[in-house]
Amino acid sequence: MKGILIFLVVFGILVFVHEFGHFIVAKKAGILVREFSIGMGPKLFQVMRKKTTYTIRWLPLGGYVRLAGPDDAAIIDPGTTVVVQFDNDGKVKRIDASGSQMPISGTPIQVSESDLVDKLYMTGFENGDEEKKVTYQVDHDATIIEKNGTELLIAPRDTQFQEASVGKELATNFAGPFMNIVLGFVVFLIWSLVSAGPATTTIDKTIAHSPAQTAGLKAGDTIKKINNKNITNFEDIAQQLTESKGKKVTVTIERNGKEQRVEVKPKADKVNGVKVYQLGFYGKPDNNVGVKLSRGWKTSVQTTGMIFGAVGNLFQHFSLNKLSGPVGIYSQTVQVSHMGITYLLAFLAMISINLGIVNLIPIPGLDGGKLLLNIIQLIIGKPIPQEREALVDVIGFVLLLVLIIAVTGNDIYRYFIK
Repeated sequence: MKGILIFLVVFGILVFVHEFGHFIVAKKAGILVREFSIGMGPKLFQVMRKKTTYTIRWLPLGGYVRLAGPDDAAIIDPGTTVVVQFDNDGKVKRIDASGSQMPISGTPIQVSESDLVDKLYMTGFENGDEEKKVTYQVDHDATIIEKNGTELLIAPRDTQFQEASVGKELATNFAGPFMNIVLGFVVFLIWSLVSAGPATTTIDKTIAHSPAQTAGLKAGDTIKKINNKNITNFEDIAQQLTESKGKKVTVTIERNGKEQRVEVKPKADKVNGVKVYQLGFYGKPDNNVGVKLSRGWKTSVQTTGMIFGAVGNLFQHFSLNKLSGPVGIYSQTVQVSHMGITYLLAFLAMISINLGIVNLIPIPGLDGGKLLLNIIQLIIGKPIPQEREALVDVIGFVLLLVLIIAVTGNDIYRYFIK
């Protein structure tokens, strides 16, 4: 149960931050965000603020944003009976199309014709009087209650995504992956601050029966040289021991202000399947805040480079085992959660950067595919026909769905069957 809760929190944070990126940039760009949802499934709570409906839903699986567009515009089918409220100018300001037991007070209208995108009007029969057809003007910022009870703005054409400049579209599409990468960097900085500082070349303590202890190395000794090679950081020690290939090395230490030389034979061990050579001591941590922040930043940059390299390798040598879906992330999250909060933070940061980078891959169905269309539009200097863009989206969605099913099946086999 604990593992499931931690997974829901991790997955929820990743999706929420991604969607928040799209949301905040769209708002700044003047694109109407009809709904910003936390969670999925049936609605638990809703409130409207500054033309956006904020909802909380029952299933804590991330969230989503609904940007105004041709596929998400208010439509009332002819013959539908709605209840409307009017403003002081006689324009329709609120439409209940939920079909429920009239949750708002107003005038019942059987709609025969309507346009809530361009002309902003409704025509129909008021109070069931089929002898007299009446036409009403609809306010630009009118709201409509959908069949599921969610109340949203109607989304006239000038507020829709495709009406924004290509630069604003590009910024909105890029914002989701970018926010995931930013989150990864921020969490890596937090991880570094709450973890012990990076190891220095000064010995904090030796491991029992290790080569270091056997050779007489003590806490407080500072490693200055190995085989006459200057040691400036802890990574230099690992490098020199690797080059020794297990042969005896001469270690120059500083103890009580004086230098001494000690002969030590490194011990071979395997870490994550890789053969390494160790002396057997812990370096004294440097808990300086600046040093910790520097480590967090460097780790973020190195992780980003590593993921870009892995994505490139995936295209060169494709394998489902190089991909993980929600099932794989769940299994990994459960494993990491048993290792402590610092490991969980590092895992969250890595997954977030990974999600951001993968979403930038220029294939249909991902944000990268949308960015590619934006770039093409900038190059050709005119909008891409909506029907062609829709066709690309459908093809991309189908291919992505097939890939998700394949990855999920492979994850189930790898983590729960094999």
